[in-house]
Amino acid sequence: MPLFRRKPTDLVEDAGVSVDSHADAVTETAAPGRGYTAPKGRGTPKRANVGRRVVPPPANAREAAQRRREARRAARIETSEGMSRGDERYLLPRDKGEERLLVRNLVDRRRTVGTWFLGVALVVIIGSSAAMPPVIRLAANLLWAVLALAMIIDAFFLARTIRKTIRQRYPKTGQRMRSLYFYGIMRSITFRRMRMPKPQVSLGDPL
Repeated sequence: MPLFRRKPTDLVEDAGVSVDSHADAVTETAAPGRGYTAPKGRGTPKRANVGRRVVPPPANAREAAQRRREARRAARIETSEGMSRGDERYLLPRDKGEERLLVRNLVDRRRTVGTWFLGVALVVIIGSSAAMPPVIRLAANLLWAVLALAMIIDAFFLARTIRKTIRQRYPKTGQRMRSLYFYGIMRSITFRRMRMPKPQVSLGDPL
């Protein structure tokens, strides 16, 4: 007869402890936590690297130069599209600011005499040449005078609209009014399709 006999309950408890220890070991191996250190020769798995495309380095100097050219081209396209949309991140310093956006919208929502400036100027240059008859030269000069007068009147009303609207919406603005006048007038003498940033309002839209 053995001197020490273990009770059945002791055997059950030992078996439970053994099973629990084995389960804990399996869990630690399957799902490493923050403090997990990979064995030697293996890298620690990182979730950030899952699904990430690794671009191989250029094979030679020619390929590296080609990649730089493509990157610059993509950057230029992105900048041009951003400027067209009026994105503040891509705008030139002269176009940045809420006041400048308001001036652009004030110009783009109305028809301006200045949009005809370039076309009429071309006609005047051709019509006032020495090869033309005196009547055509006289008509070209009169047309130029009428256009200049119309532009002055249109610029006056545009500047008055800019001043009134800016003072109503931005009474504490730090922008110089003369700079805003000049900005709006220069935009008004540009063809609508050639304006940059592109118009964000249609003709006659309320502001």
